[in-house]
Amino acid sequence: VQLQASGGGLVQAGGSLTLSCAASGGRFTSFTTGWFRQAPGEEREFVAVSDWSGRSTDYTDSVRGRFTISRDNAKDTVNLQMNALKPEDTAVYYCAVGPPSFRIDARHRRSEIYDYWGQGTLVTVSS
Repeated sequence: VQLQASGGGLVQAGGSLTLSCAASGGRFTSFTTGWFRQAPGEEREFVAVSDWSGRSTDYTDSVRGRFTISRDNAKDTVNLQMNALKPEDTAVYYCAVGPPSFRIDARHRRSEIYDYWGQGTLVTVSS
């Protein structure tokens, strides 16, 4: 499975962006999909995750209420709608696909459980 992330760019604080991640070379209908990010000089961190149906999700506290993860299994895409962006959201954002799941729990915040990663898309939020 290859993942292609897109939608990054430069936005002012308070603005919005939608990131998209498209899968090719396989279907991810039953798999967990997540978003992570890595700011300059920082470690990669968990942002959001969705189970196969989109009904079970989790977010890191700093984005909860501002970001929304959604997926379109018919199109093998997962999106991350980001609203009320802050300068501290500046990072390279990565999408990832992990093992099938029917309920999201704490383990899905760990990057090591994900098998496939996109190349990353840069989000820059100016103050």
